[in-house]
Amino acid sequence: MSFTTLFLVFSIFHFAKALPLFRINQVDSIFSFGNSFTDTGNFELLATPVLGDLPPSNKLPYGETFFQRPTGRNSDGRIVLDFIAEELGVPFVPPYLPQNDSFTYGANFAVVGAAAMDFAFFVQNNLTNGLIFNCSLSLQLSWFEELIPSLCNSPKECRKYFGRSLFVLGEIGGNDYSYMITFGWSVAKAMTYVPRVIKKISSAIEAGLFNFNMFLFERRLIQHGAMTIVVPGNWPAGCVPINLYLNMNASSDAYEPNTQCLKELNKLSKLHNTQLHMEIRRLRLKHPRVRLIYTDFYTPVIDFILSPQQYGFIETPLRACCGNGDNEYNIDYAHMCAMPNVSSCEDPSTYLNWDGGHFTETANKLIASGWLRGPYADPPILHALQEYSAYE
Repeated sequence: MSFTTLFLVFSIFHFAKALPLFRINQVDSIFSFGNSFTDTGNFELLATPVLGDLPPSNKLPYGETFFQRPTGRNSDGRIVLDFIAEELGVPFVPPYLPQNDSFTYGANFAVVGAAAMDFAFFVQNNLTNGLIFNCSLSLQLSWFEELIPSLCNSPKECRKYFGRSLFVLGEIGGNDYSYMITFGWSVAKAMTYVPRVIKKISSAIEAGLFNFNMFLFERRLIQHGAMTIVVPGNWPAGCVPINLYLNMNASSDAYEPNTQCLKELNKLSKLHNTQLHMEIRRLRLKHPRVRLIYTDFYTPVIDFILSPQQYGFIETPLRACCGNGDNEYNIDYAHMCAMPNVSSCEDPSTYLNWDGGHFTETANKLIASGWLRGPYADPPILHALQEYSAYE
């Protein structure tokens, strides 16, 4: 190696030490919101006193792959949030409602069945049949705001603390459309409500709502000091095995020829994702110092379905691992996962879908990797965290 090369290497090394412009390990805690894709035990605490042992996620085989016990996660093992926490060196995010953990390193407010719209919306539109709990995004945000005084003591201290936190806002919104369609609305009618769902998600990111019930101007994540916010889109609803099972008598032209998923439901998911991505871009222009990350739930699932063997999955990716259904999706409402005499497949790692409505640990790991490093994120989470230190 020549003297010039040695000098150049030394200069680069010295410059990097003197001016640490980029830092990856900026996250000390994670705060998450959403539904069953993110819940790590809140629904179990809410539902067990009311429904007994009915919540499936509190029974094996849920959790069998990694934890060897049920943890309230809707998977055979870890969920996407867990893999993000592992990558960032943060402990698994504990559920908020049990109140038996330290929340210094974050808290999870997500609840199975949660919607972006407030519970009042579903009441006003006669969409509450079967809805037992109010666990809307607004309620989850209020839980977060109740927790704040125990985490930091002043606005300045909170801005510093939350500036080094990662916020994961979803997935949320998919249940809104599911309730609308389940209770009788057409897909076309549900599509007209996409802007309202997007607005509700956006209002969680930044302030802009006057709460007439409490007579105050609500502060939301950015106003509390959040600097890194991950906002996932919806996964393809037309590829959900339960939805496919419920529409088994649909005509052949109701299905996408390449994926065999339901066309109209996937159009709804794509419309939501397009509008959500556009809203994230708008908010970036308004808050240029905040790292706003759109993560894609739709594309990886389609990729897995189109090329299952490339990712290690079986050739029938729309079939659930856990269940006992006498059909191609392995779904039967009388024999769902964790019910008596219902077992899981021999090797969950070869399945995309776990229980007809959620992913296996293997699929979650692949999705998390795509969010962390690309290509399923705008920008990838790890890339977004490589910001100038002046932004802190």
